[in-house]
Amino acid sequence: MNSTKLIFLQKQMADWRRLVSKCLLLLVCLLMFTIKPAFAGINDDLYDGNMFVVYAGNGSLVPPRQTLAQTLTEHKPAFLAFYVDDSSDCKKYAIVISRVQEFYGRVAEIIPIDVDTIPVKEKYDPTEPGYYYSGGVPQVVVFNQSGEVLLNKKGQVPFEEIDDKFREVFDLLPRSESVELKRRSFNEFSSELAK
Repeated sequence: MNSTKLIFLQKQMADWRRLVSKCLLLLVCLLMFTIKPAFAGINDDLYDGNMFVVYAGNGSLVPPRQTLAQTLTEHKPAFLAFYVDDSSDCKKYAIVISRVQEFYGRVAEIIPIDVDTIPVKEKYDPTEPGYYYSGGVPQVVVFNQSGEVLLNKKGQVPFEEIDDKFREVFDLLPRSESVELKRRSFNEFSSELAK
């Protein structure tokens, strides 16, 4: 009698295992066909990670070394760059922000600001990034040593325009009278974007 019970239990266990494995297989198949792949690229507004790492090859930009308040207190020139990681315009502009850091990162404070991190307030102090944000991305703001705004523009501001403002700040020769600055290429993607 015990052997009959044992055979019956073995059959039931085998049936349950088959049923569970069929259900799991069905679930895996459903997931494969219903879940959309997470593809993102430079030409879409999908999030695919920190844009400075992915599209500019420069992970040292975020988080910034200093806040705007600290930079203004120390009377250092500053460059604010407002961005959103899932904006195609910002992804394309990441290489320009990286170039600004390449040429001026040792003498000026480069401060990328993700606009999603700006706290919502009625009023901002002039030492807070929200004071200068005008509602669009990308946006750049260039400050001199006195904290005066020399450039505040939305959109794809060319590197040359930012460079001209920093040349004024540091009393450098105009671009027409100086040697052309060349970027050292470190990967195919960033060298293509820099053109």
